[in-house]
Amino acid sequence: MVLLNNKYLKPLKNIFILILVVFGVWMLFFDANSWLIHHELNTEIDDLENEKKYYKKEIEKDKKDLKKLSTEEGLEKFAREEYYMKRDNEEIYIIEYEDSLKTIKDE
Repeated sequence: MVLLNNKYLKPLKNIFILILVVFGVWMLFFDANSWLIHHELNTEIDDLENEKKYYKKEIEKDKKDLKKLSTEEGLEKFAREEYYMKRDNEEIYIIEYEDSLKTIKDE
């Protein structure tokens, strides 16, 4: 009984305060709707919101690219740059700079 005579532990003699403390600890850490679980879920929601913003930006960028490709000039430019296509009466030369070439160290 020496421990319960301590002035810091005296409020724990009251059954209502003891039940309130146990209830508070249970709700914060052990319950299915605990603060820890809510914190994890809120973090996941924030991550998903950021991912949603990223994909919306990508969709807008892709829409702009599709709009460019819908014209003859845009389609021709894309075919020339990406697939090195040419007209019948043309020759193309691909110039690669030394710093853009892959070396054994880069791989």
